[in-house]
Amino acid sequence: MKVGSARAAAVEWVMQQASQMNEFLGAYFSGSTVGLPDEEELSVGSDVDVIIVTAHSEPPPKLGKFIYRDALVEATYLTWKQLASVEEVLTSYHLAGSFRVDTIISDHTGCLSRLQKQVSRHFAEEMWVRRRCENARQRVENGLRAIDISAPLHDQIMSLIFPGGVTTHVLLVAALRNPTVRLRYLAAREMLMEYGYDSLYEDLLKLLGFAHLTPERVEQHLDELAQTFDDTASVAKTPFFFSTDITAKARPIAIDGCRELIRAGNHREAVFWIVATFARCHKILAADATPELRRAHYPAFAAIVADLGITSTADIIRRAEDVMKFLPRLWEITEKIILANPNIVAK
Repeated sequence: MKVGSARAAAVEWVMQQASQMNEFLGAYFSGSTVGLPDEEELSVGSDVDVIIVTAHSEPPPKLGKFIYRDALVEATYLTWKQLASVEEVLTSYHLAGSFRVDTIISDHTGCLSRLQKQVSRHFAEEMWVRRRCENARQRVENGLRAIDISAPLHDQIMSLIFPGGVTTHVLLVAALRNPTVRLRYLAAREMLMEYGYDSLYEDLLKLLGFAHLTPERVEQHLDELAQTFDDTASVAKTPFFFSTDITAKARPIAIDGCRELIRAGNHREAVFWIVATFARCHKILAADATPELRRAHYPAFAAIVADLGITSTADIIRRAEDVMKFLPRLWEITEKIILANPNIVAK
């Protein structure tokens, strides 16, 4: 499916369905498709991200992934109060990028259009770029400090790799690149090669244990994940914020998208999402599966975690400490990228 066709399906869903909800204020595109031309083919591992803005005091539960007119759409709710401050949006690395260009689908009050124009005007100014980089770095630090060593292994792993993986976002934000979720390592590698920091990329991979894995071993882990994924999707009942990522409809992203990366020679870049999806599956299995099913799939999860060099809680703690110690070096390169980026306006 072409990007333009997927966007058109998402627009129709917003106009026909989302706009009918109480307190609906507007909607805009977000995520990896922002900035892509309509004629580009939507990759097998991609969906169309849509943000629904409401007047509620708190956002409704995330709607997540669903199929609409053959397009895979992922819908998330935000309240207007989360977007009301231009300064806070410009400082937030996960919000600002959507307003760099006009991504607005619907805007009942005109507030989103005014916000987009203001954010776009200041987006590339050095002060705001640096603040967004600091925002991403703080997310790394806060996340790693919050690891609960008494939690189950799947929770500990998620608490390690998600903030640990935000190290890539710090750098991508400095380069004014999209801080994508699933493809963060691939995007970081391409950017760092452009700026001449190839060796730093190897360091990023080593931090979480991705660097040494072979294509064959990664594909073995993906095969095991596929079995875990299918069994998990068949028993899932308890709602989690990521629940719609572990469904038959989302399988192309989790499984086929990772296999496409491996076959393209980007096996190390696939590891992040394979591990994340494994951990999410086991969180669901812990809530909804029989003890027999949990035991049947645990060895595959333990195997990939062991391949990352993690066999104990002490290893989790050590990895988190390694990432924290790496942050000064990361920030040094971040500053150099900001200064070298010709599209950043010094003000």
